Amino acid sequence: MVQAGIKGTGLYVPGKAIDNAELKNLANVEFDDERLSDRIGISSRHIARLRNIEESTADFAEKAARSALKDAGVSPDEVDLLIVATDTPEFISPATAIVVQGRLQSAQRATRSFDVNASCAGFVSAFDTAVRIVGTDPELRYGVVVGVYNMPAFVRDGDAFGYSIFADGAGAVVLEKRVSGGAYLGGRFLTDGTQWDYVGVYSGGTKKPVTKERLEGGQYGLELLKPLPGKRNIELWPPLVEALLEKVGKRISEVDHLLFTQINRSVIHEVMGILGVPLEKTTTIMDRYGYTGSACIPMAFYHAVKEERVHRGDLVLCIASGAGLAVGANAFIY
Repeated sequence: MVQAGIKGTGLYVPGKAIDNAELKNLANVEFDDERLSDRIGISSRHIARLRNIEESTADFAEKAARSALKDAGVSPDEVDLLIVATDTPEFISPATAIVVQGRLQSAQRATRSFDVNASCAGFVSAFDTAVRIVGTDPELRYGVVVGVYNMPAFVRDGDAFGYSIFADGAGAVVLEKRVSGGAYLGGRFLTDGTQWDYVGVYSGGTKKPVTKERLEGGQYGLELLKPLPGKRNIELWPPLVEALLEKVGKRISEVDHLLFTQINRSVIHEVMGILGVPLEKTTTIMDRYGYTGSACIPMAFYHAVKEERVHRGDLVLCIASGAGLAVGANAFIY
């Protein structure tokens, strides 16, 4: 057990929400909006580029961090650690966290600022890392972890799949070293790098620099190279939850709330049934925000807290999956 916990939460999304009907017009795409809303659960989202809002990853992250700091009653200059979890960074280099730190703090500081990219499992990985640093380093008191997503910036014109699923957003938490109160119980993680070639942004790095030829050939931005296995999360999440609970010495009946990657509402409902947990013990937000990748877990946690579905002292589990394959889970007392 690590004696560090969440002091505040924050959220940011750009512009006015875009429902499915308006999305078809703004993005000039066609998709089955009935299936999207009824089965996957997506009815609305926020996309900066479709609202002509000149904001990107660092803007989303900064505003979510400020929201969380205000909620926690902590000054930005008190922050000792800043981690940004994203696979849609502001730049390849420098790290988005460094850019955000420069905006948040009024003077040069010895703050540790770095990014974590575990695709859509980035936040649970960053949270596990941050809470251990804050909880064990005597020089640190406060840390901020931001999950942020700007995948629509990589969606190519005419990509109905990309526009209908992916959306912009950021969620953040402020961590505080504590003697009592909230605590981090542990994490459980799994990666399988043999599954790297399903979906991702493959151009722009050293393997495939962006060239005129690649741009003309449409080999840039978000690319779906292979169909994603439909049952993957249903098969992965229940055993991961069970393994994590065994690790931290808890039973499923003791869990007060579970939060999952917000990619498919029907999958979350099926997993809750497999675990034998009532649906009141989870929160879904894809209906209003679409799929926000590494931001969706902290965004869902924000709503769970503000809607009083999660209370101080509750045992909370966060379970996330991302391309690559990366899967991870956290257990903590709020």
